[in-house]
Amino acid sequence: MVARYVVSPRGGRRAYPDIASALAAAAGRGRPARVEIPPGRYEEALTVRGEVELVAIDGPGSVVVRRPRGAVLDAFGSVRVHGLVLIGRDADVVSCQAGTLTLEHTEVQAPNGISVRARPNTTVTLRDSKIRHGRTLFVGADGLIERCRFSDAADNAVAVIEGAHVVVRDSWIGGSRIHGVRVSDARAEVTGCELTGTGKAAIVADTQAELTVTDCAIHAVDAEAILFIEQSRGSVDGTRVTDAQHGIAVASGADPVVRGCTFTACRDTGINVQTSGRGRFEECEVFAAGNVAVFSTQGGAPEVHGCRISGGNVGIAVTDAARGRFARVEIGDLTSVALRVCDEAKAVFEHVLVERCPSGLETRGGVGTTAEVSDSGFRDFDMSAAEVLGHSRVTLKGVVAERGRLGFGVGEDAQLFAYGCDVKEVSAGGAIGFGAARFVARNLTVTGSEAFGLCGLGSAYLDVANSEFVDCAAAGASFDERCAGRLADCSVDGTQGVAVQDNGRVELVSLRTSLAVVTQQTKPAEPPPTTVNNFHGPVFNAAVNGAQLAWNNHHVIQQQTDEDGSRT
Repeated sequence: MVARYVVSPRGGRRAYPDIASALAAAAGRGRPARVEIPPGRYEEALTVRGEVELVAIDGPGSVVVRRPRGAVLDAFGSVRVHGLVLIGRDADVVSCQAGTLTLEHTEVQAPNGISVRARPNTTVTLRDSKIRHGRTLFVGADGLIERCRFSDAADNAVAVIEGAHVVVRDSWIGGSRIHGVRVSDARAEVTGCELTGTGKAAIVADTQAELTVTDCAIHAVDAEAILFIEQSRGSVDGTRVTDAQHGIAVASGADPVVRGCTFTACRDTGINVQTSGRGRFEECEVFAAGNVAVFSTQGGAPEVHGCRISGGNVGIAVTDAARGRFARVEIGDLTSVALRVCDEAKAVFEHVLVERCPSGLETRGGVGTTAEVSDSGFRDFDMSAAEVLGHSRVTLKGVVAERGRLGFGVGEDAQLFAYGCDVKEVSAGGAIGFGAARFVARNLTVTGSEAFGLCGLGSAYLDVANSEFVDCAAAGASFDERCAGRLADCSVDGTQGVAVQDNGRVELVSLRTSLAVVTQQTKPAEPPPTTVNNFHGPVFNAAVNGAQLAWNNHHVIQQQTDEDGSRT
């Protein structure tokens, strides 16, 4: 049976003048106790032992317990607090020293301190409560937070560290100067929460932590919405991020699984993976990213499946020796390139659809820069479907490029391999190699080019076989300058232009066409100017101006114009 203790500062029969005296009496009897507290302000330090419930009898907020400095409540045993306001400074305002502690409809304020501390091997529950200014810290403890509000923490709003395990549900966290929730060498589940206005990452997992985030909303944060670092693991599901610097960032060996999340109007990147970070991202959406929607850099290696990117600047960028595998991705309505691979990075793209972007694929870098694109499409692009530069290498398999300016371009010292690709309705050309590039194509089809189907410039080398060029307005293939290579078992069909504009350096093997093959005429070299030496003329030992000379003539007439204009 629960013993009832009544606090009455004005006195009364069987009443206690303050909360501390009621607690002392309850501890002396050693039985479950209920301490009922009337409205008022109490300046006390409470030590609660045993199975005790503290209740504000007039409801939440009616009882304020405060101290100008130091702790307000230390709990040992099984303690429940209902409806109190606890205010302290420069200390642990509420601390569970041993056993369990439950705060319900309670408010804790801790300027320059810790609001609630759960010490190792304890269990703390916060339900329908408000925490202002200070941290809620779980150290090697278990915790449950439900329907709480954390505001304006000077540090992290909720910190779960050193082997603790905490569940946070349906809570609001805002205005933290550092993180909203930090999980370090611990486990946490964050579900149905709203986080906003944090100075750093709203939710962070570090030091091999395990973090699960489900159905949360994160908006208007100064840094990352969600951050996994230092070999942390976990998952993020159904979470919505708006107006963060980075929607989600993964670094230093972390490897989360992210599913069904939406990242909108992130100021820099939507998904950011770097420094050996990994991660699998499934069925996510990135809208209007300020810089790059999906960014893998500095050794990052994400896998992205079934995602959609719309609006913003760059779609997917893989740079600085990073890697990435991207499948079933839809990209549209960007202001820059859809796919970028550069600086020794490697990327694989499968079943990617790019629409209404200035450029499709762009690669540049050293020989270690590679990209593979298969079973993918580029539609309605302003410049090119694929642009391969530097020393990079690109392989296209089953790629369709339609309604743009240029299908595929490879230049400088780069290499482009195209197998079973189609280019349709382009204004500038189907495929071009220039500089010292190498272009190899098998089963390439170019249809409806308003210029050429295939073009080689500079000292590029083109090896094209078993390909078709249909209805190309200027030429099926055009080879100019020092371009060399081979055109084998190809066909050129149409009613206008020529089949091949040949420079005499490309081997034509089994060409099928009804159009003309035009060989460019090599312009002969101009002879050197004729020099005539006359060894019987006068010898001049200095510069002579205005002289007229004649020799070996039988008859000479010389005229001179005088200053008055007369001739003599």
